[in-house]
Amino acid sequence: MRPSLLIAAILSTTAAVTIAQTPGQKTTAAGKNGKIAPAKTAPAGNDGPQLGTFGFDMAGRDTSVPPGNDFYDYANGTWDKTTEIPADRSTYGMFHRLQDLSREQTRTILEEQAKQPGSKSGDFYTSFLDEAAVNAKGVTPVKPWIAAIKDAASKEALAAEAGRMQRRGAGTLFGMYVNQDDKNPDTYAVVMGQSGLGLPDRDYYLKDDAKLAANRTAYQAYLAKMLTLAGEPNADARAAAVVAMEKAIAAAHWTRVESRDADKTYNKLTFEELTTRAPGYDWAAHFKAAGIPTNGPLLVAQPSAFTGEAKVWADTPLPVLKDHQLLRMLSSYARYLSKDFDDTRFAFYGTELSGTPQQQARWKRGVDLVSEHLGEDLGRVYVARYFPPESKAAADDLVKNVITAMGERLKKLEWMAPETKQKALTKLAAFTPKIGYPDTWRDYTALEIKRDDLVGNVARGNEFEFQRNLDKLGKPIDRGEWFMTPMTINAYANPTMNEIVFPAAILQPPFFDPKADPAVNYGGIGAVIGHEISHHFDDQGRKYDPTGKLADWWTEKDVTQFKAFTDRLVAQYDAYEPLPGQHVQGALTLGENIADLAGLTVSLDAYRLSLGGKKAPVIDGTTGEQRFYLGWAQVWRTKYRDQTLRQLLLTDPHSPGPERANVVRNLDPWYSAFGARPGQKLFLTDEQRIRIW
Repeated sequence: MRPSLLIAAILSTTAAVTIAQTPGQKTTAAGKNGKIAPAKTAPAGNDGPQLGTFGFDMAGRDTSVPPGNDFYDYANGTWDKTTEIPADRSTYGMFHRLQDLSREQTRTILEEQAKQPGSKSGDFYTSFLDEAAVNAKGVTPVKPWIAAIKDAASKEALAAEAGRMQRRGAGTLFGMYVNQDDKNPDTYAVVMGQSGLGLPDRDYYLKDDAKLAANRTAYQAYLAKMLTLAGEPNADARAAAVVAMEKAIAAAHWTRVESRDADKTYNKLTFEELTTRAPGYDWAAHFKAAGIPTNGPLLVAQPSAFTGEAKVWADTPLPVLKDHQLLRMLSSYARYLSKDFDDTRFAFYGTELSGTPQQQARWKRGVDLVSEHLGEDLGRVYVARYFPPESKAAADDLVKNVITAMGERLKKLEWMAPETKQKALTKLAAFTPKIGYPDTWRDYTALEIKRDDLVGNVARGNEFEFQRNLDKLGKPIDRGEWFMTPMTINAYANPTMNEIVFPAAILQPPFFDPKADPAVNYGGIGAVIGHEISHHFDDQGRKYDPTGKLADWWTEKDVTQFKAFTDRLVAQYDAYEPLPGQHVQGALTLGENIADLAGLTVSLDAYRLSLGGKKAPVIDGTTGEQRFYLGWAQVWRTKYRDQTLRQLLLTDPHSPGPERANVVRNLDPWYSAFGARPGQKLFLTDEQRIRIW
């Protein structure tokens, strides 16, 4: 199972990183002596919080909206009305605000390093920023790859070329990475997942919807233009054949709901069993060329999809297969080729699919690119410069407090069997929180970077990471590994590691401000911490035992009662309609919705305990609990372009920001804090409120 993220990868600057503790060391689940660390009052005067007088932007509220009608609008309505999505964004909100800051900070580092020839990060950044040199080269850097694909004399030879292209980061029929074996988490295994599509999801090919049909037409035109730019004839007919091939692949794919089921996607096969179950594709040629060993276990997420994809390959003429691989490569590398390729790709993926009018400034894309390939090289400098020790210490206290509060919740849980409850507490006590940055930074010595070779740098960077993953096979689990850089505005829970991870960059306002009122911090980063903790007990995370093993450790009655809760949560979110005719998918977003609900519940407990029996002060006319919920709502200030929101509703396991803010309707203390009453839109009767933890 892949780590569960706080937000969609649409934001991430990506890469990987670990905390200031020895890899594998377990952090205790309580504060000092097992007690909650006290809340710290925000300092007064000029040295106050970044947002408002206590950490919340009161001017962003719309107090004409009753909280019981729409808490998101009450807390954020004026911000929403007065905020414009920047021309180079498909969405904009608090995550993006922090991403802008992180990029600016990282840019400063890169500009310094660019003045030092021989700095890998600086040279990589320079190779991307030199747009004149990139334009002068045109398609030339990938011509050898084009020739190799076109010269493949058989499907076996093309499968081998696909293996080589996979190492370079170009799309093929399947995705591959190395991860822990879910049922044997002390060992690594090769994990394989369905792929082969250029549109975001199978629904884009198969669903009878006018807007998706328009996307399909635009996609075919995009492929035709890519072929034309590469100097290929008969582009329209060839693009149509590739779209038809991808539609057949899409028909074999599992839905996203099916693909998030940890039990259904655990299918351990030998290489021989894979070739038997998915005949028609030359797996041996692909694996050999990619360097993937065939003597170990393969975890195949969607076996029937592999069977279907292999059949499509077998039934499709070789020239169409070549065009498919050629276009997967061109689409993957268009951003690093001349402006005509780059603009064509953006016009489709940026404007047509996401509604974004304008390409981001080249320096921003350069920062993201180098962060993706050399994230820990940059991260080492970033945390030394921008992540003070006091921020880490304060965040450590918050994490311990929320873990302790979760433990108290588990102890008092009435619906869970005592034996299951004890194992759940054992699992919680075994958590490893990772805060900020790694103990041990990744070594990039073997990665060759040239100041004048952008495409080569990207290809070598992809191959370096591909091989780094393969090299894990047969080795002990690296429990110090991170899957995000310190500069990433996100967080994640990893069930096989039994860990929760918070990069340095998210530990800033509005999520966390050491100078803000504690209530806002508990409603912001505290609820985020609770969110990630509770992912280990959501509908999929709960399937992993205290050792990180995918195992059946709940009683049958526990599972039945838990499903009764989650079925109600699915129905609640299914009813939300962010766009006319398009609803939130309650089953797809279930894990994140459980985590939001639990995260808020547990973080409020932690906040109350942190007060040590004292009453929270009234600040600017707000009580402590009102400030707690306002802190949560402020985190989810987000605006979407319609095209992007449509895409997210089809593909993203996270609900949109307003629906995430309004999860408060299930929480009894919110009603006391804001006086929601019958007849208001968010009001739920006592029996309708969903209380899991």
